[in-house]
Amino acid sequence: MKCPKCGKDDDKVLDSRSARDGVAIRRRRECLSCGSRFTTYEEIERDEVMVIKRDGSRQPFQRAKIECAIEHACGKRPVSKDQIKSMIDNIVAKLDSEEVKADRIAELVMEELHRVDEVAYIRFASVYRQFTDVAQFLSAITEIVRK
Repeated sequence: MKCPKCGKDDDKVLDSRSARDGVAIRRRRECLSCGSRFTTYEEIERDEVMVIKRDGSRQPFQRAKIECAIEHACGKRPVSKDQIKSMIDNIVAKLDSEEVKADRIAELVMEELHRVDEVAYIRFASVYRQFTDVAQFLSAITEIVRK
């Protein structure tokens, strides 16, 4: 592992522990050249999942895209980074086939957001479902209140 400070790849592991509910291993490392400490995460590499977009095109699944969308929906909300990582882990765990429709991923994201923060859920749903007027917002909010 290359040191982010000096670029040398001579380090030692100081501590290893389970992270993200056992999905990853967190390793605390120290560079033997400059003494800088840094953290790395190791996780199981899954078979590549292809996402089928609305237009029929296919592209590799990218965890970072879901993370960006969830962070955007949760902006200025009381949702921690750990909660976001947990939501993403839950979504990724439910992707059990080689090809998944983008709509299925969006539905999983909405389920997780609904469970964690209803305002973030409405924000994400308004973009995903392409709300065009206030009536659609009211309908989504009414649906949440009924549950």
